[in-house]
Amino acid sequence: MSLSISYNNIRLHRIAVSVFFFVAGLTFASWASRIPDIKTKLDLTEAGLGAVLFALPVGQLVSLPISGWLISRFGSRQLVIGAAILYPLTLILLALAATSWQLIAGLFFFGLWANLVNIAMNTQAVGVEKLYGRSIMASFHGLWSLAGFTGAAIGSLFVSADISPLLHFSIICALTGLLVFTFYKNTLPTSFGNKGSSQPFFVKPDKRILILGLIAFCCMVCEGAMADWSGVYFQKVVQTPATYTAIGYVAFTGMMATGRFLGDYLVTRFGVKHILQVSGILIATGLMTAVLFPYPFTATAGCLLVGLGVSCVVPVIFGLAGKSTNMSPGLALAAVSTISFLGFLIGPPLIGLIAQASSLRWSFTIIAALGFGTTLLAGKVKTA
Repeated sequence: MSLSISYNNIRLHRIAVSVFFFVAGLTFASWASRIPDIKTKLDLTEAGLGAVLFALPVGQLVSLPISGWLISRFGSRQLVIGAAILYPLTLILLALAATSWQLIAGLFFFGLWANLVNIAMNTQAVGVEKLYGRSIMASFHGLWSLAGFTGAAIGSLFVSADISPLLHFSIICALTGLLVFTFYKNTLPTSFGNKGSSQPFFVKPDKRILILGLIAFCCMVCEGAMADWSGVYFQKVVQTPATYTAIGYVAFTGMMATGRFLGDYLVTRFGVKHILQVSGILIATGLMTAVLFPYPFTATAGCLLVGLGVSCVVPVIFGLAGKSTNMSPGLALAAVSTISFLGFLIGPPLIGLIAQASSLRWSFTIIAALGFGTTLLAGKVKTA
C-alpha cells in the first residue's frame, strides 16, 4: 500500500473504517440489550441462559482459524463488507427464535459473522493507522463502544416503550445496511500487508502473541460478562424495575467509549504497561463494588469502573499484535482473537453454572479475579 495517498483520501479511509466499527458495536449492543426479554420469552433459567449463550463464542471460535487466512488470501475489504451485512441480519433470527435450539443456531451464526467483522475491520484499522503514522487504534474501538452505548440506550428506550425485539432488530438492520451501503467504497482497497500473501493457513504464535492473547482473554471475560449478564444481574440481584435493567450496561458502554476516545493520549502519556496494569485494577474494583454493594447507585458506579478498565485493553493489544514481525496483521490478530475469545467461550456458561449453584454475586466475584489478571500479566508485555 502506498504511503503517498492524499490526506483527504486517508481521512475518508478512517471515516469508512470507523463506520464499520460503529455498525459492529451497534449490532452487538442491540442483542445484549434484549437478552433479559428473550430469556423471559423462552423461560430460561440462569444455567439455561448460560448454556444457550455458549453458542455465540462457539461461532466466533469456528471462524477464527479461517478468518486470518481469508484476509491474507483475499484481503479484508470483501470480508468486512459481506460480514457487516450478514451480522445485523442475524438479529432477525434471534428475535424470531421460538425455542432454545433455534436461539442456539441463531447465536452460532451471530458469533460467526461477529468475528469475521472483527478481524477484518481491525486489519483495516492497522492499515489506516500506518498511513497516519501514529496511534489511532483506540479511537476506532471508541466508535465501537459509542455504538454500544447507543445500542444499549436505544434498547432501553424500546423496552420501556414495549417495542418487540423483532421490530427493534428490524430497525437496526435497516440502519446498519444504509451505513454499509454509504461507506463501503471508502474502505481500504487492499488489506494492509495481506492480500496475496503466501503465508500458510496456520502460523504458530510466538511467546509475545501468546501473552497479548492472555491479557485480552482476561479483559474479554469481563467484557462478555457485562454484555451477557449485567442486565440479568440488575434484574435479579439489584432488583431494579424492568425498564431500568439495562442501566448497568449503558453505564459500562458509555464509560468504555469515553476511555477509548482518551486511550491514544493516555497510552502515549503513560505507556502501555502502566495503562494495562491500572486497567486490571479498575476492572476488579468495579466488579467487586457491584458485588459488595448491590444497590442501583453503587452497582451502576461499579459498571462505570469496569467500563473504564476494559476500555484501553483490547485496542492496545490489537495494535501491538498488528505490528507483529513474524506474522501478517490478519493472522496475528486472528491468533490473539483466538485466545481472547476463549473468554467469551468460558465466561457465559461459567457465570450461569456458578449462579445456578450459588448466586450471581459469586459469579461476578470470580470474574473480578480474572479481570485482575490483566494487571498481573502486563509486566510481561514487550512493546517493541
